Amino acid sequence: MYFTDRGIEELEKRRGEEEITFEWLAERMREFVDTYPDFEIPTERLATWLARLDDDEDEDEQ
Repeated sequence: MYFTDRGIEELEKRRGEEEITFEWLAERMREFVDTYPDFEIPTERLATWLARLDDDEDEDEQ
């Protein structure tokens, strides 16, 4: 288990029943980077990864 799994598990346990929009998530990520600028690059990588999740599927269909 990675150390980050604990945070992910807490997030799922505490907020797993909620429904959110990507607009809401993007705003929280901006707030996080404003508060913790050292995490700008990992946050950007996560956002890019989430944004491109379906890219491989789209390429397979062409």
